[in-house]
Amino acid sequence: MNISLLIIVIILLCICIMLIVKIYFLKKTIKEIDNSFDYILKSDTNNIISVTSEDADLKQLANTLNNELKDLRGKQLQYENGNQELKRLITDISHDLRTPLTAINGYIELLGEEQLNEKQKEYVKIIDNKTNELTSLTEQLRDLSVGMDLERKYKKETCCINDLLEETIASYYNSFKEKNIVPNINICEKKIYKNIDKDMIIRVFENLISNIIKYSDSNCNIILQDDGKIYFINKASKLDVTTVRKIFDRYYTVENMKKYSGLGLSIAKQLVEMNGGTITAKYIKGELYIEIVL
Repeated sequence: MNISLLIIVIILLCICIMLIVKIYFLKKTIKEIDNSFDYILKSDTNNIISVTSEDADLKQLANTLNNELKDLRGKQLQYENGNQELKRLITDISHDLRTPLTAINGYIELLGEEQLNEKQKEYVKIIDNKTNELTSLTEQLRDLSVGMDLERKYKKETCCINDLLEETIASYYNSFKEKNIVPNINICEKKIYKNIDKDMIIRVFENLISNIIKYSDSNCNIILQDDGKIYFINKASKLDVTTVRKIFDRYYTVENMKKYSGLGLSIAKQLVEMNGGTITAKYIKGELYIEIVL
């Protein structure tokens, strides 16, 4: 009786050991699948999930996941190709519109120099307003193509924010002059260096300055502080606290101020955040304060 009991115990013990070993290798294989799946999803690779286990069910699971990954890669490639084609089409349309619009604006300026009666002046003014609206739409198309390309790989490098901001402001000198806007520029003497994608941050500065030139009620302030904070401040009587809260929303526009933000500020927000920074907007006593922290 004791011998029989001992044999049973030994058999049960062996079964337990086999089950423990089985469970160990199952968990190990599941971990392999999990790690491989996570790596493949996060990497641009055509690798497949492979397992060391001989378990038929786990091999079938790996095979099913590999088939799904193959299908996912195909759809991703199709999406990327379609996205690039759409972006190219939008860019071409924007360019094709910009060329005749430039010519139209030139002729409008020539008409403004002619001796016109009041009715003719009224017509010219209407044409000028509609042309400006169409120009704004072409800029929106350009911003859309930029927004579609935000997921591109970017290269960060150590850059001097003082120099980037000064150079960008200087490039808008004529635009400020045409709009009779005198920017109050206050850039600290201390050199502020940040690890950023240079082209992205320049694009942010351009978007913000462009919005100031288009929609500011008067002069503006552009400030770079010693702590690295950047401020763009302008009078904006047509805004209010509620609209400013939505000013970075994609496609959001202010009804009584057409195309105020459009895609430009939404893209600026995305670019700042891609560089590890933050951008916020406040409305204080009729002025729009945009703060950037990189």
